[in-house]
Amino acid sequence: MFPEQIKTFREMVTLKDGAYILLRPMVAEDKQRLVEYYSAVSDEDMRYFRDNQVKDEKFIEEWCEKLDYSKVLPLLALSKDRVVGSASLHFFEGPKRHIGEMRLFLAKDFRKRGLGIKMIRAMIDLARKQGLSILTAEIIADFTKFIKAFEQLGFKTMCVLDDYFMFPDGDCADVVVMTLSLRPKMDEF
Repeated sequence: MFPEQIKTFREMVTLKDGAYILLRPMVAEDKQRLVEYYSAVSDEDMRYFRDNQVKDEKFIEEWCEKLDYSKVLPLLALSKDRVVGSASLHFFEGPKRHIGEMRLFLAKDFRKRGLGIKMIRAMIDLARKQGLSILTAEIIADFTKFIKAFEQLGFKTMCVLDDYFMFPDGDCADVVVMTLSLRPKMDEF
């Protein structure tokens, strides 16, 4: 997909409780929505973010101004005009250019409603359209429900990395590395 095609990507999904959610790529005009979304993130949830700057309005402004879909493709879930979920597809260069890494975060009041699965499916579709062969996800090992959700969509556990994620307070957690093959291997005849 070219950047113009990415910008026009839209998917309406219905959650199991009947709520309608629009999935679309993040655009520069989403700055205020993102400020509101990330300002509501609890301290407990912030422990799991790779970058604690998401609550900094200046950081979000710079992020919106420097969008580069060839490096990171951010996807937002909107309920009416409110961001309720975000996922991102991170691209690599060189020998890993066929691999994408997926990340996902949902607003607290939109968890356990089926939105996560819908967003993962959309990211798988976008990764395929970008020509990727492998999609990866790193999940804290204690989050067994997340791991099961990824497994339901075809991801396989490749390994568990002991003490791979360090929290701000210095505690560590194991991380499950999962992959999904986007191009099925075919036996030659």
